[in-house]
Amino acid sequence: MPHGVAKRDLPTKTCPVCQRPFAWRKKWERDWDTVVYCSDRCRSAPRQA
Repeated sequence: MPHGVAKRDLPTKTCPVCQRPFAWRKKWERDWDTVVYCSDRCRSAPRQA
């Protein structure tokens, strides 16, 4: 019997910079509610209004 959750069942969010969906990762387990960007590159990109 496999352990864990199937990748298709993980929660997802959309990155406000690149508009791509990204899925929950183990390293974000404690602060998933505060994760906004999919990567460091998107986090450091200048915001466009």
